[in-house]
Amino acid sequence: MHTYASYEGVLTLNRGGTRRRIVRTCRYSGDGHMNRDANRIRILTVDDHPLLRAGIAGLIADEPDMVLVAEAENGRGAIEQFRRHRPDVTLMDLQMPEMDGFGALEAIRAQEPDARIVMLTTYPGDAQVVRALKAGACGYLLKSALRKELLSTIRAVHAGRKALSPEVTYEVAEHVGEESLSPMEVRVLQMVADGNSNKEIAAKLGVSEEAVKGQVRNILSKLGANDRTHAAVLALKRGIIV
Repeated sequence: MHTYASYEGVLTLNRGGTRRRIVRTCRYSGDGHMNRDANRIRILTVDDHPLLRAGIAGLIADEPDMVLVAEAENGRGAIEQFRRHRPDVTLMDLQMPEMDGFGALEAIRAQEPDARIVMLTTYPGDAQVVRALKAGACGYLLKSALRKELLSTIRAVHAGRKALSPEVTYEVAEHVGEESLSPMEVRVLQMVADGNSNKEIAAKLGVSEEAVKGQVRNILSKLGANDRTHAAVLALKRGIIV
């Protein structure tokens, strides 16, 4: 709920010897913006790169139906700014220090299930897209497409629709129906990508080396990979591991 305060200014004019008192009343929202902002899409931008935040601010500034109400540089700041400003649409980077976009998305949605959040990322990996949408994201936008797609995405999400970059939609569609990796397979694959041998993975997980080999075989089959290295490359590209 927004609160408002009234301000009355009195101006005295001398015209032809006649003194006139003009009273003007302005209504300000509780966050300091003029009441006209109530009819605009209120936006929170969250990204750890100041230049990207500045670029988004520049795009929004020219739009009569939008206003940037706050910025944050990490997930924790996003939660605090969301609680303070209750924006209509939040633009959230995925990879940030202290708390990433997924953590902030889940925390904000736990507080406000109707929060409309668009995830911003550099990579179109389908696994991250699916995870974000399952967590309640309303949109998923590539940073390389901000200039062309940001404004239409904000308006679509504000209107209650989902919005995905075309490249992201293609990536998701390409892997629909494929069997996903289990949590243990993802964990093993992350260790493979980190350079661990099967023997080292077995020791860290407290399982036999044969069990790890079985997990790796399943991973290669599900990803359609030729070998361990190929599997790691595919998983990084799709956002299955980071």
